[in-house]
Amino acid sequence: MKILHIIDGLGTGGAEKLLTEIVPGLVEEGCQVDVLLLNGEITPFYKKLEDGGCCNIFSLGNRFYHPLYVIKIIPYLSKYDVVHVHLFPAQYFAALAKMIGNKNVKLIFTEHSTSNNRIENNKFKRIEKFIYSFYNKIICITHGVKSKLIEKLDIPEEKLVVIENGINIQDIKNAPKANRIDFGYSENDRLLIMVASFRPNKDQDTLIRTLSLLPNNYKLILVGDGGDRREIVKNLAKSLKVENRINFLGIRADVYSLLKMCDIAILSSHAEGFGLAAVESMVCGIPLVASNVDGLAQVVNGGGMLFEKGNEEDLKSKIISLEDKDYYIKVAERGLAKAYEFDIKKMIQSTLELYSSL
Repeated sequence: MKILHIIDGLGTGGAEKLLTEIVPGLVEEGCQVDVLLLNGEITPFYKKLEDGGCCNIFSLGNRFYHPLYVIKIIPYLSKYDVVHVHLFPAQYFAALAKMIGNKNVKLIFTEHSTSNNRIENNKFKRIEKFIYSFYNKIICITHGVKSKLIEKLDIPEEKLVVIENGINIQDIKNAPKANRIDFGYSENDRLLIMVASFRPNKDQDTLIRTLSLLPNNYKLILVGDGGDRREIVKNLAKSLKVENRINFLGIRADVYSLLKMCDIAILSSHAEGFGLAAVESMVCGIPLVASNVDGLAQVVNGGGMLFEKGNEEDLKSKIISLEDKDYYIKVAERGLAKAYEFDIKKMIQSTLELYSSL
């Protein structure tokens, strides 16, 4: 079976990370898989996929938006049995390419989020429904995502398939623990870490406000880039006089090692389709504290701890409660057990079954 994955780019983010994991798995199952990027910028995820040598990587340009991308995508559509699309604006470009150039192509879209500005805005709902109509199947990464698409866009239920995200547990277990000394930290420092882009659905702001309420031995590591809120977050840290307690590490290839070095993982979000970083944190054996929002809550519940979205006092109390060593160990062990429910092998098999059904 010949499969093409189309995605905006391979920058930091859960969907991008997931693609680097699922492509090798599909190849191992006998598929021929290629990847088409709107923005072909070389990133750590790009290098990881390229170094694996399991697929061809094509790019349409060096930015995310260009009307000619619709025309450029058309020749690719006839070369594959199934075309699997991720994220906006790739979602729109691929649908329009099918409409103009190849109405018979089997098109799948994975909806990675429970919400976006387009489906929440009545002016865009008709456009969204029109775009979704060109997809043969829509993968929802949680039941919450499925419910949202039915509620907001009235998409037929038979078109929606729930396939939860998966992670490569063995790769995470094999990663070494980073050394605190190399980053200027001591054993007395209490290290918090959040792995996320700086997009509007992420909420580093609440975490930084929480840091300002915690004792000075609490330090924060922010891993990730992308989005347009990095400077806003930095300015907030300065205004609260905690910038010296925060390390902005940007995009890293050693995320698992950094997680293992830290004491507590935080995923503070306004909205989250799944929260791949949450599951990865739990596999690393440290407690996770995450926002109680649809999608993420279902993934974390029974494993990590949930706090009220945007409530720094609640987040602070959850973090302080983990100073109890016995409770800390209990939450960490509970999270690890929960994470094993999301082995990537299950996701790959479900995805293959969907491909075959088309």
